[in-house]
Amino acid sequence: MHSTEYDVIIIGGGAVAENVAERAVQGGLSAVLIEHELLGGECSFWACIPSKALLRPAQTLREARAVDGASEAVTGELDVDAVLRRRDRLVYDWSDQSQVDWVDGAGIDYLRGHGELAGEKLVNVTASDGSVTQLTARSAVVVSTGSDPVIPNTPGLRDSNPWTSRDATSVKKIPASLAIVGGGVVGVEMATAYAGFGCKVTIVSRGGLLDNMEPFAGEMLVDSLRDLGVTVLLNTDVAKVERTQDGVHVEIVDGEPVVAEEILVATGRKPRTMNVGLETVGLEPGAWLPTDDTMRLPGFDWLYAVGDVTHRALLTHQGKYQARIAGDVIAARANGDDVDDQPWGSHVATADHESVPQVTFTEPEIASVGLTEAAARAAGYTVSVADYDMGWVAGAVVRADDYKGKARMVVDDDRQVVLGVTLVGPDVGDLLHAATTAVVGQVPIARLWHAVPSYPTVSEIWLRLLETYRLDSRKAAKERSDQKEA
Repeated sequence: MHSTEYDVIIIGGGAVAENVAERAVQGGLSAVLIEHELLGGECSFWACIPSKALLRPAQTLREARAVDGASEAVTGELDVDAVLRRRDRLVYDWSDQSQVDWVDGAGIDYLRGHGELAGEKLVNVTASDGSVTQLTARSAVVVSTGSDPVIPNTPGLRDSNPWTSRDATSVKKIPASLAIVGGGVVGVEMATAYAGFGCKVTIVSRGGLLDNMEPFAGEMLVDSLRDLGVTVLLNTDVAKVERTQDGVHVEIVDGEPVVAEEILVATGRKPRTMNVGLETVGLEPGAWLPTDDTMRLPGFDWLYAVGDVTHRALLTHQGKYQARIAGDVIAARANGDDVDDQPWGSHVATADHESVPQVTFTEPEIASVGLTEAAARAAGYTVSVADYDMGWVAGAVVRADDYKGKARMVVDDDRQVVLGVTLVGPDVGDLLHAATTAVVGQVPIARLWHAVPSYPTVSEIWLRLLETYRLDSRKAAKERSDQKEA
């Protein structure tokens, strides 16, 4: 065993960890990444990139078929083998050499092996040959190990060799049929993708679909999935699972059984912190790692966590945001610089709380930022809601012959700022950053009237939402006035 010192040691080598290291190095510190799998991590090789690669070709084909003139030119069917080959190219055939080259060019060191805490500012790295290197951090250790899928204790489920999200995105041969357990983002995206491949898909959800979003988003998605041929079972529990020679048998509580060639479990995530040495510093192995807004664990002046393990927002872009905060604040503290730790300061992850953007790449797409109406009311805000049918916007009419979509804007009536926006429709993800800017910037409604959307684009939805809010506000004010006079 030999020792090596760094200013910052990051346990994990995914996209989030890379951002911590890059910011720390830019701040004049030395940094090392420790990763036992592929540099670039889950997002690059098993989640964001391959899943969108699987989704996009069928979506493109359906988009062309939705426009007269283009639809007549579409004479063939989806080439599934070509889709899989393209996916393989986008993940570099699961080689991380390009990531290794980037890390080297960025001035970041890298050790391939399993990293775990061994005490205060100490990290042991075990290589594949069993050799151990002990690292010492001068300033900080950052845990960025991500999360793993949860497999419920449903009788027979584990023994049925279920797929997780990794299996679904790295598949080499599309099954004839697929049962999906779970109605969250992974479940609905993979249902959309596999339906596009011609696979017979059944999705089983204990509640609705995307229950944390505005209700209309899940409702519209149910209709769309059924139009794609997906069997959607809502408010349904799985009693038992068994794999036999003719496939996986999913026994439904109070319902007909589902039989499929494969089964995908998409019922949530758990922190990947069971074997990272948390017990050596008095923390519980396998636990989430809640942090303050500078991404430092309370009670420690040297231990940080970023990404999924914090349970703040299990999204790659939000993890990268946290990573930039962490890298910058670690460098500031190490260099004796001022720390801007007030809300919306440069060293705090304020956006994690009520300003998180997310795109679900289903058909239609679902884009949201900030608070839903229910969440805003639960948080104690006095709110008004403006809804608008996106199919009535001129840009939507031009874009597709039968554009279906809906938008909702949630407004804080007291401050007259936007708290949240949800958009459902084709390619609405491209509209989301305008909404994110309005929410994060707390732009007054009066000023938003001067952000003129270009015509004819679907961005005109912003004008229609503002008009709806104004009309509803005037109507409510008149009703209050009439009540006083009465």
